[in-house]
Amino acid sequence: MATVDTTIREWLEDQEDAALAPGATRSKGATRLRPEPPSPVRTEFQRDRDRIIHTKSFRRLMHKTQVFIAPSGDHYRTRLTHTLEVTQIARTIGRALGLNEDLIEAMGMGHDLGHTPFGHAGERALATMLPGFRHNEQSLRVVDKLENDGHGLNLTQPVRDGILRHSKGRSSLMQSHSGQPTSLEGHVLKIADGVAYLNHDLDDSLHAGLITQSDIPDDVIRILGARHSERINTLVTDIIEQSDTASPEGVITMSSTIREAADVLRDFLYTRVYDPINARPQTIHAQDIVRTHFEYFMTHPENMPEAYVVAIDNESLERHVADFVASMTDRFAIDLYNRLHDTSPLAP
Repeated sequence: MATVDTTIREWLEDQEDAALAPGATRSKGATRLRPEPPSPVRTEFQRDRDRIIHTKSFRRLMHKTQVFIAPSGDHYRTRLTHTLEVTQIARTIGRALGLNEDLIEAMGMGHDLGHTPFGHAGERALATMLPGFRHNEQSLRVVDKLENDGHGLNLTQPVRDGILRHSKGRSSLMQSHSGQPTSLEGHVLKIADGVAYLNHDLDDSLHAGLITQSDIPDDVIRILGARHSERINTLVTDIIEQSDTASPEGVITMSSTIREAADVLRDFLYTRVYDPINARPQTIHAQDIVRTHFEYFMTHPENMPEAYVVAIDNESLERHVADFVASMTDRFAIDLYNRLHDTSPLAP
C-alpha cells in the first residue's frame, strides 16, 4: 500500500506497471486537453469514469431506446443497460488479457452518451437535418463541450479516443466505421459493443415475439450456442484466445469461424429485426418527431434551455439545435411533441 512517501494514486500506478500486459495502456502520464493536478487517491482513468457516471447525459441513457421504441414491457434493454452490458463484457476480456480495466470502464460508460432519442432511427433522422451527424462523434462532443455547463469533462486522450472510435459498420463485427482505436483497450470496447448488442438484441427480439428460436440460423446455434449466455461465452472466450497483448502493438481479434458465425447473426438481425422495425409506422413517426423538433427549434431557439444556446460560442444554430434534440430522452421527445405539435401519443 501507499506509504508516507507515496500517494495511493502512485501506488495504484505502480500496481499497473507490475500487473498489466506490455500492450496495456498505463494511466500514468495520460494527458488531458487542459492540464490538471493529479488526484492523490485515484488514477487518471478512474477519475474519467467517475466524471462520466455523474453526468446528466449518463442518467438520461435509462430513458433512451436501444432497439424497441416505447416498449410495453419492463425488461427490454435501454441505452443504459446496453452500456452496462458492453462495459461488463469488455472488462471480462480486458481482465483476461491483462489490459487496463479502468480505461475500459471509462470508455464503456461514455461511448453512447451522444445517442439520440429512438436509437439509430433517431440518429438517422437527425442526420437528415444536420448532415454528417453520428452518435459516436456526438458522444465525444458531450464529454468535450456540452457537459459541466459547457466546460466539458476534460477527459484523458485515451478515453476520448475510445469513445470516438467505437462505431462499426453494418457488414461485419470487425469492420471499422469510425477509424481504429489507438489503444488495445479501445479495440476491446469496439468488439465488446458488437458482442453485446448482437446478443441482447436477439434476446429482446425473442422476448417480443418478433422471431422465434427456430428462426435463428443453424450456424449460429451450432457454432455460437443455443442460449444467450452460451453465445456470449463463446464469443468472449474466442476473443481472449485469439488476441495478443504481449507486445505494445498487440491485436484484438477473433477466429475466422467465430467471426463468420457472428456476421451471420448480424445479417439475420438486420433482415428479421432491424429493417422490419425501421419500416414500422411507429418508427417512422419517431423519426418525424426528431425532425419536427429540429425544425421547430430552428425557428424558436429562444425556447431551448439556455445552456444549449449560449454555452458554446461561434457555432451555428443548427449545431446547437442538434445538440438539444440529441440530448432528449424518448419520453421527453414524445411528451414535447404532443404538447407542441399534436395531441395523440406515440402509438404502441
